[in-house]
Amino acid sequence: MRKQDKIIIWPAYFDSTKTRNEGRKVSKSLTVASPKIQEIKQAVEKLGLEHELVPDASYPKTPWLKTGMLLVVKRKSKNETLKKIAKQLLKIRKATRTK
Repeated sequence: MRKQDKIIIWPAYFDSTKTRNEGRKVSKSLTVASPKIQEIKQAVEKLGLEHELVPDASYPKTPWLKTGMLLVVKRKSKNETLKKIAKQLLKIRKATRTK
């Protein structure tokens, strides 16, 4: 059963090491190398989005890797939400690099 009121977010969507064919959903300029589900969760929390973490889920294209996923309550289109999360993820990575 599909959840129409929630967006599924996978780490692969923001991974700069992946191609669009391998699951990346945002442009290269908005990606980070090997994002972790906890970083994405932190970005979603900073944006104030309602979410639910599913830590042991596997991305369908890589079922042998348990990367986890986030279910985010849908407020805008999936594409807009992904771009906002990606920008926040970049800010988090820059902040951790400068420390």
